[in-house]
Amino acid sequence: MNIAIIPARGGSKRIPRKNIKDFCGKPMLAYAITTARKSGLFDRVVVSTDDDEIAHIANSWGADIPFKRPAELANDKVATVPVIAHAIQVLGELGWTFDQVCCIYPSVPLLTIEDLSGALSQLRDSQSDYCFPVAEYPAAIGRAMRMLETGQMQPFYPEFELTRTQDTEAAYYDAGQFYWGSSHAWQSKPKIHSNGSGFVIPNWRVIDIDTPDDWKRAELMHRVIHQTTAPA
Repeated sequence: MNIAIIPARGGSKRIPRKNIKDFCGKPMLAYAITTARKSGLFDRVVVSTDDDEIAHIANSWGADIPFKRPAELANDKVATVPVIAHAIQVLGELGWTFDQVCCIYPSVPLLTIEDLSGALSQLRDSQSDYCFPVAEYPAAIGRAMRMLETGQMQPFYPEFELTRTQDTEAAYYDAGQFYWGSSHAWQSKPKIHSNGSGFVIPNWRVIDIDTPDDWKRAELMHRVIHQTTAPA
């Protein structure tokens, strides 16, 4: 079977209680849970959390909370892979068996079923340990510049200063939405970015929500994409 694991700790600092803060009428976490459940790709949708309120809200939206995440895996310095590996280990001890595991981040209101399904198909067709969504940088990174203390600009890559943008190689960034991988891959803990296949999605529906400005921008994007009406 396939399972989704949503890591949702309670200690968000830049946007307090981000994972359960109201976003366009729902707790933020509800979007990840609902999309995963509606996709039909998962036998179980699990939330890994250290927070009782998050656990209660997650359960009310249909997620399973079969364990509580230990405090040492719930700080802002812990990487994603150990959190998912821990969840797989605990679920295995509870007698769960599964093939593919998808880590879905909790703050992904623009997540689509089509992307989850497409990335799973790509993972199965590839030789990679993981598959995750990527988007193309909106500008050529070969033409990137730094600003010196004097205000003068300096190319990061002087060799591309006179190169036309259309002649530079395309570059991609992690969309920060989800990661598919086999149970074995998660437990053996290879690095995701250097052992993963990129599933390309458009950058107009990718946003990393870290600040209040990001939050507002994400709400505007969500309303436009879903043609909902902003409150007065």
